[in-house]
Amino acid sequence: MEMIGLFLHTKMCYTHFRITHLVFGVIILATIIFYSTLNSRQFDIETKRYHESRHNDTEKFLVPLLANVTHSRKNVQSKIIRRKNCGFFTYLANGCGLPNNISNVFQRLGEASLLTNESTIKIEANSNYIQKIMKLSESQENLSKKRKKIPRNHSTPNETDIPKIVESTVERVVKTKDIYEKGHVNDIGTITNICPDKGSDVNLLILVTSAPTHREQRLSIRQSWGHYGIRRDISIGFVLGRTQDQRIADQLSAENYMYSDLIRGNFVDSYSNLTLKSISLLEWTSINCPNATYLLKTDDDMFINVPKLLQFIETHLTYRRSIFGRLAKKWKPIRNKKSKYYVSPEQYFPPVFPPFTTGPAYLITSDIILELYNKSLSQTYLKLEDVYTTGIVAQLLNIHRINIKEFLNRRIAFNQCNIKKSISIHMVKMNEQYDLWKKISDNNVLCK
Repeated sequence: MEMIGLFLHTKMCYTHFRITHLVFGVIILATIIFYSTLNSRQFDIETKRYHESRHNDTEKFLVPLLANVTHSRKNVQSKIIRRKNCGFFTYLANGCGLPNNISNVFQRLGEASLLTNESTIKIEANSNYIQKIMKLSESQENLSKKRKKIPRNHSTPNETDIPKIVESTVERVVKTKDIYEKGHVNDIGTITNICPDKGSDVNLLILVTSAPTHREQRLSIRQSWGHYGIRRDISIGFVLGRTQDQRIADQLSAENYMYSDLIRGNFVDSYSNLTLKSISLLEWTSINCPNATYLLKTDDDMFINVPKLLQFIETHLTYRRSIFGRLAKKWKPIRNKKSKYYVSPEQYFPPVFPPFTTGPAYLITSDIILELYNKSLSQTYLKLEDVYTTGIVAQLLNIHRINIKEFLNRRIAFNQCNIKKSISIHMVKMNEQYDLWKKISDNNVLCK
């Protein structure tokens, strides 16, 4: 009986042992098959590009953009394609390694996660872009509605419109007195600095026409040949017009506070108003510096050899009613309306201009300054300031215009002898002013 009981007990344990191992083996086999099958799944996400749309049509651009954003969001979440199987038998045959397979699964899952995040970022960026486009279209619609409400004949001119208004005015036949506004910015400090005591001690007054924005050009002149302005018998100032830019106007006020040499007239500073600038120059001189012996009118792109000019003045002190400079003879008006220098027959009818001294630099005896100013106001306006002032008006007053070859109103080779022989040199850049100033100050070079 004991033997039978032992046999039955042993058989039951053996049977239980076999069932346990069988279940364990099945679990291992199922696990291998599961991971082998899982490895065969590769996750690829199909991307879809936006079609290029016309930027000038907001509705046609927004509708496909919104549709593509929604569609791409669905693709990222649900569109997965199965490519290749590497099952259990493939695993046994070609060695699709289990550790490598598991790492590949996690790598694929990570790439899919990165793509999902990237697509989400693109979707958010596109949504922000859409909002910007909507706001832009709304602002454009509001602007167009406002424009429709403004009558065409009652538009207010802005800063950029003012020079155009002046230019269109001066192309017509008008008297200068009808468009010239007398007076200057009232600055006692500037008058006292440039011409104290009405210029009783001033032998040479140099007035440089400049633009409001040419601050660097003025500074280069002050630090080069304008240095002669510290002498008692020489005075130097800069003539400008008005500006509609408040920032530039404030800069001019600060500049004049520092140097006290800016003369600002009551005209808009533009090319068509150069004649108004010259008339303003004559007006200021006749009022504030009538006792100066000579007046040199020049531009801020000119280099003036002041020592050479003083030598010339000393040999011409007895001259009266004269203008010295580079004399232009037999110049004809340009009748081409597209030209910058166009002159209509209504403005000046004769086929030839009277002789005139070219505008970059000319020297005037002080006894005719007031006459030039008064006579300029009564003539038909012409924007060519040198032709108008030293040609037409001077001809009416029987003023002598004398050609002086040392007035080189053009660019030349910048060697020391050329510079020392010249009174004026044209088209000089602001950085070149210092170089020319250094060359005329060098006395080691002798020129014949």
